[in-house]
Amino acid sequence: MSLTVPAWVNGALTPVEKLEAHRRGLRHKAVSVFVMHGDEVLLQRRALGKYHTPGLWANSCCTHPGWDEAPQDCARRRLHEELGSEGLPLTYRGQLEYRAPVGGNLIEHEVVDVFVARAGRRIAPAPDPEEVMATRSLPLSTLGEEVSRDADRFTRWLRIYLERHRAEIFGRVMA
Repeated sequence: MSLTVPAWVNGALTPVEKLEAHRRGLRHKAVSVFVMHGDEVLLQRRALGKYHTPGLWANSCCTHPGWDEAPQDCARRRLHEELGSEGLPLTYRGQLEYRAPVGGNLIEHEVVDVFVARAGRRIAPAPDPEEVMATRSLPLSTLGEEVSRDADRFTRWLRIYLERHRAEIFGRVMA
């Protein structure tokens, strides 16, 4: 079964196969989640079998919503599917848009609904190995330093989030 994403084609929202949307650089819907415990953020390292950006560090989880799926429902679903996490309260941090090459002649042009999930304690993820090869938590300030020092270890969208949307996503924690 081919996965489709809600994408804009000739001004109309249309279901498009996910890989095709990235090949053509079509503007399409996405969801990103940052799991926070205090000032620490949970990162995931993308599985090596991913069709783009394998082995790179990214935010806690991200995906594309189903055709009629609400962004918050999508965020909850993906937290469970990627990290085995359930019941974390989600706070909507807004919608942002970016366009960036992600390697292999693929382009992400995403309209992203961003959520922060606040964990009352550090969570112990149970990642799906098809999606995630490793996780780690680190202070936001340390993340910023690592991205500045060695950007190629991180996905382009995580770098964009930190460079352009830091205050929108994290508020005063990382501003």
